[in-house]
Amino acid sequence: MKRDLRAAPITADDAIIARALESASIPTLMMSLIHVTGDASLLRGPIRPQRAVMGEVHGGLPEAERAEVRRQALAALRAYRDRGCKLPPPPELKTVREMMSFMVGEPVPDEYAPMMLEEMELDGEDQRALRWDGVPEERRSAFHVLVVGAGMSGILAAIRLEQAGIPYTVVEKNPAVGGTWYENRYPGCRVDVANHFYSYSFEPNEWVEFFSQRNELFAYFERVVRDYGVRDKIRFEREVTSASWDEDAGRWDVRLRTRDGGEERISANAIVSAVGQLNRPSIPDLPGRERFAGPSFHSAEWDDAQELRGKNVAVIGTGASAFQLVPEVAKQAAKLSVFQRSPAWMTPNAIYHAKVSDGKKWLLRHLPAYARWYRFLLFWPGSDGLLPSLVIDPSWPHSERSVNALNEEQRVMFTAYLASQVGDRPELLAKVTPSYPPFGKRMLQDNGSWLGALKRENVDLVTCGIREITKGGVTDNDGVHHPADVIVFATGFHTNKFLWPMRVTGRGGAVLSERWGDDPRAYLGITVPDFPNLFCLYGPSTNLAHAGSIIFHSECQVRYAMSCLKGLLESGKRTMDCRRDVHDAFNAKLDETLARMVWSHPGMNSWYKNAKGRVIATSPWRLVDYWGWTRDANLADYRLS
Repeated sequence: MKRDLRAAPITADDAIIARALESASIPTLMMSLIHVTGDASLLRGPIRPQRAVMGEVHGGLPEAERAEVRRQALAALRAYRDRGCKLPPPPELKTVREMMSFMVGEPVPDEYAPMMLEEMELDGEDQRALRWDGVPEERRSAFHVLVVGAGMSGILAAIRLEQAGIPYTVVEKNPAVGGTWYENRYPGCRVDVANHFYSYSFEPNEWVEFFSQRNELFAYFERVVRDYGVRDKIRFEREVTSASWDEDAGRWDVRLRTRDGGEERISANAIVSAVGQLNRPSIPDLPGRERFAGPSFHSAEWDDAQELRGKNVAVIGTGASAFQLVPEVAKQAAKLSVFQRSPAWMTPNAIYHAKVSDGKKWLLRHLPAYARWYRFLLFWPGSDGLLPSLVIDPSWPHSERSVNALNEEQRVMFTAYLASQVGDRPELLAKVTPSYPPFGKRMLQDNGSWLGALKRENVDLVTCGIREITKGGVTDNDGVHHPADVIVFATGFHTNKFLWPMRVTGRGGAVLSERWGDDPRAYLGITVPDFPNLFCLYGPSTNLAHAGSIIFHSECQVRYAMSCLKGLLESGKRTMDCRRDVHDAFNAKLDETLARMVWSHPGMNSWYKNAKGRVIATSPWRLVDYWGWTRDANLADYRLS
């Protein structure tokens, strides 16, 4: 599908344009002006953005220079409006590459330019959608794909299959699409990646907030399935219980459980698993949990019927979900006890809860290419620039607190932020300051709401551990009893049980859960030997903890899976099976790379690791490398039959 990305015509008067320009990201505005005027002399002028930093969208320019760009923009946009919003020819590729480096204040290496150009889609073409003209229609129509899950990745897979003209069925255990954005509805639930980047590259959205809340995200995915015509292919409230490979038929025999407990069967040529990593809640087996007299539930299974106002509430866990829900619950509860196993590093983010101004919405809607360049400005500093600070330096003398000199600078900066927020409470500051290196666990974001909540008179942060749960609350390891009417478990998910609880049986009776055990592995995180025509999205070692957006990664994986299917159908074969030597070589390189990364640091436990301490969830690769590896499937990596 080609989407028209041209800006809406400008009909507003000068005063409205001028007010909107007050909200402009100046480097983004400068790039849009080149499209509007056809004049690239701005690239060689005196006003030059500095090196892009995450969360800073003005290129470090002083206010006087910002005002000058806005003045030039008003004149250019007035002329553009008055000539009927007619654009000059688009910038040449050479100029666009120069614009990229200028905008982010540093050279964009040649190896990154193709990836960034594809991501921006300046020509309005959905460049990740493959062309299937070379595959006969009769082969496509005879090949059926089952997509498991209708969350972000499953919806994307459905869109690509629809575009390719391949029959498919999506099965979803919930009564609606959205995956995590359907299931998680706790107070304060929102995304922690900037929304103008956390969206499909081919389907931008007019977001209400920079980091949108759950309802807006859910509505986005609901709209996408409707607009792309894939809703009718989704069968809701059906959960896959097993999938078995039929060698003779060259197909998967899949059994489903319906909401009422019945069973259905589907036969499919291929399976795309889009079940995610963070969707099966994990509740610790704490002593006495069954004795608690009040309601208790996981944050991902929020009980809307429970009124928390005026109640004593215990929240167990201080990870990402707790960071969002605790500030909201603290406003209602009479007493809130928060139980922390270990503190989290956080980055300050002043706009974490901010709304997108009307002026910025106007710019995104009306300025040619503004939305695309803004996306690039968000993407670039959050791309691969952080990675060097996460590589362990064996000679670094302070390995207990950081992994290299850059990581130490981050530790100092983040510690200073903590002190700026709670330095007047030394006891609390000690509790919230991690001892492990920054980025070793999932980084969280704070605009003052989390730390502010912990300073409230009605909130206690308990760090000595839990001895037991009683009928009326929680007793900590110091013997202090914390009364609770309600317990909320913000304790994460079964992240090491990929595709669980499905039982997937491949060639020769190989059972995937038994093959993987506590150590799941896949080639590129996508395919597994002895499991033909099976493609995992958000599979082992594909979580992003250093850069990018999981939607970007999913687009890479879906295109790879579609490229595999395209190559298979072009070949006239019916099955493809990842070669063992290719799989093993990739995972040997993966282990070697992960061993050098901060997530493997021995001073911490996290959901990134398995019981043996191996990192199984997170990708150590540069985005540009993974993007390159997944652009086109190399059929030589597979056995075709």
